[in-house]
Amino acid sequence: MELDHIGVAVADLAGAAARWRPLLGAPSGAPEEVRGQGVRVAFLSAGSVHVELLEAVRPDSPVGRFVAKRGEGLHHLAFRVPSVDAALSDLIRRGEPVVDRNARPGARGRKVGFAQPAAFGGVLVEFVEGP
Repeated sequence: MELDHIGVAVADLAGAAARWRPLLGAPSGAPEEVRGQGVRVAFLSAGSVHVELLEAVRPDSPVGRFVAKRGEGLHHLAFRVPSVDAALSDLIRRGEPVVDRNARPGARGRKVGFAQPAAFGGVLVEFVEGP
């Protein structure tokens, strides 16, 4: 299993990209809206790992609630797996809490699924399947 990206919740995607770009360079793609999660995202390359900037498109989305409660900052760690469904099933079988019982569509055309932060000591973990 490899780290795919680090998610950072931001209040303003354009402003955050302007802050991160001098450190990491140009975004690896145009901003994208992930309607099912209520966010707009932009990925910046940091070698083999990416930094995903997440801006809420509505205040009641998970990222909107996160920023309102905690402010901007580290939101999640995402790990590349061969099968999101298998990773989630393994957690469920072990009795760990999950957000998703099955994979759902995510950014960049990939399948994703989340474990509850309680499963990993308070850290929200995302599993990512795809190229």
